[in-house]
Amino acid sequence: MKKGITFFCLLCLSCMICIAAPKKNKFSIWKGINISHWLSQSDARGEKRAAYFTEEDVKFLAEAGFDHLRIPIDEEQMFTPEGDKEEEAFKLLHNALAWCKKYHLKAVVDLHILRSHHFNAKEKPLFTDRNEQLRFYDLWKQLSSELKRYSNNFLAYELMNEPVADDHEQWNKLVDECVATIRELEPKRTLVIGSNRWQGYETVSHLRLPENDPNIIISFHYYNPFILTHYRASWTDMKDYTGPVHYPGKLIADDDLQQLPDNLKQRFAYWNKEVYNKGVIESHFKQVLEVVKRYNLPVYCGEFGCINQTPQADKERWYTDVVSLFDQYGIARANWDYKGSFSVASKDQKQTNVIKILTGGKKK
Repeated sequence: MKKGITFFCLLCLSCMICIAAPKKNKFSIWKGINISHWLSQSDARGEKRAAYFTEEDVKFLAEAGFDHLRIPIDEEQMFTPEGDKEEEAFKLLHNALAWCKKYHLKAVVDLHILRSHHFNAKEKPLFTDRNEQLRFYDLWKQLSSELKRYSNNFLAYELMNEPVADDHEQWNKLVDECVATIRELEPKRTLVIGSNRWQGYETVSHLRLPENDPNIIISFHYYNPFILTHYRASWTDMKDYTGPVHYPGKLIADDDLQQLPDNLKQRFAYWNKEVYNKGVIESHFKQVLEVVKRYNLPVYCGEFGCINQTPQADKERWYTDVVSLFDQYGIARANWDYKGSFSVASKDQKQTNVIKILTGGKKK
């Protein structure tokens, strides 16, 4: 009888341990940062490219409290026009992943820009040329051949950054085929997938995902309000407004608007009428969360941030509200970016307050 009771207790204990043990293939992230303008959106090569991002950077980010890196890569950096691998670029990528493992960070490799698709280009052959679509899938076959050596709980793949198709279904069809391509090679790899039209929160409801695939994370990007996050950004219309911006409340105050020349007054009157606060941002996030709930999948804000020119006090108030909502609703995230024009590290001057806001939240 005692042997029977002992066996029963051991069996129960064994079951409890199995239930409590984490799944080996589970990819879980919370607080990350983008390593931009390194293997993406940069003309640097050779020693200059290698020196831009090093082991010391990974060590700093880990010690700062981040738990993962989102690493954008461009086709033109990783592959020749003929489709062959650029060995030097892949060596840098493997170095970065090795440093992540050393400092206990996870990673998302994001295929950022294709030769057939740039999120701000007028012409995007990816959506109209079948050969370019097949090339896109072949890129992922080659990326898988390089990256499948890394465990599923360490590395995730992001299919493509900020797709911009004329019709949402054009992107949805590519998602179906690209996921199927990768699933033949790696059935359990976590795939990060965003919606059409720059991965905006407004379009997540149009995203169609494969059914019954638990290894997918729904992604969106958040840069609202644009006049605050892209204040005086040279590549946008925001460059023409040089007056003050405010957060929370009216983005352009009445007095500030009246001081503008008539042509600018008309252009920027919209931002004088727009009021932004935590409640507005929350309403945007809830649109995403409705879709996430329907699919029963994790959610990830793969990019959010304020450009360096944004007034510091307003920037910090915006970050505080956004991050607190991420924490409240269980949204993983990666700030844009580490050393670029939205940086939390510029010429070795670390923005301590911003980093504290970004890394201070606790995962529920």
